[in-house]
Amino acid sequence: MAGTLYLVPTPIGNLGDISPRAADTLAQVDFIAAEDTRVSMKLLNHLGIKKPMVSYYRHNTDAAGRSILARLLEGQSAALVTDAGTPAVSDPGEDLVALCAQAGVEVIAIPGPCALVTALSVSGLPTGRFTFEGFLAMNKKNRRAHLAQLQGESRTMIFYEAPHKLTATLADLAAAFGQDRRVSLCRELTKLHEEVRRTTLGEACRWYGENPPKGEFVLVVEGAPAEEEKAAALEDGLGRVLELREDGASLRDAVRQAAKELSLSRSALYDLALSQREEA
Repeated sequence: MAGTLYLVPTPIGNLGDISPRAADTLAQVDFIAAEDTRVSMKLLNHLGIKKPMVSYYRHNTDAAGRSILARLLEGQSAALVTDAGTPAVSDPGEDLVALCAQAGVEVIAIPGPCALVTALSVSGLPTGRFTFEGFLAMNKKNRRAHLAQLQGESRTMIFYEAPHKLTATLADLAAAFGQDRRVSLCRELTKLHEEVRRTTLGEACRWYGENPPKGEFVLVVEGAPAEEEKAAALEDGLGRVLELREDGASLRDAVRQAAKELSLSRSALYDLALSQREEA
């Protein structure tokens, strides 16, 4: 009879987040498949667990996957762990799960730490519907093409990003979604220097342009408003622009203030106000 593959989430920073069930599973399986055995060894030492380990990471998924599957088919049980968080989510573990599913090997997921859910819950942005986009491509052309496909996305969007790529990614996000789109930048979640910065993409670009980013980030980006809501909001903004114009403000100053008061895109509001003026 085939064994079982357990997907065991590991802490994303605070070792106290490992659950009793996750620890028990690690202690009971025959072996552990780890993204980096050196990182996983620190957790096992913390738990007082000694267990055989094999490496399973992005560049050996084919060979290692077949080897792990063979042992599972022999009746052994295994736990799959990543360096941090839930296996198979933005992780090569999804290939191993698919392999086991095709072979009829049981896969059991243990609930636990997950950076994207942790960031979403604390973001202050809508959580009812969201899309997880993982890491954006390093290639600028591919990254911008990906974001172009998301320009009409109304759900909250979640991205993972490394510090050395953050400023370039923020610039591309602002270009794709507008300077005024809200974003929560969640840094070093559950760690000593945990920080959640709730701002706009434009302000985030300026802040991290002056303050070099440190640590791993989860970016939670506000979705695009529905077209009807967007049109209605711009109409409200136009009304406020006209009020400010009557009080003597220039068109640019009126647009800037109205956009800030109503959390609207300055460029979209300016274009609408300009078109109205030309028609008049």
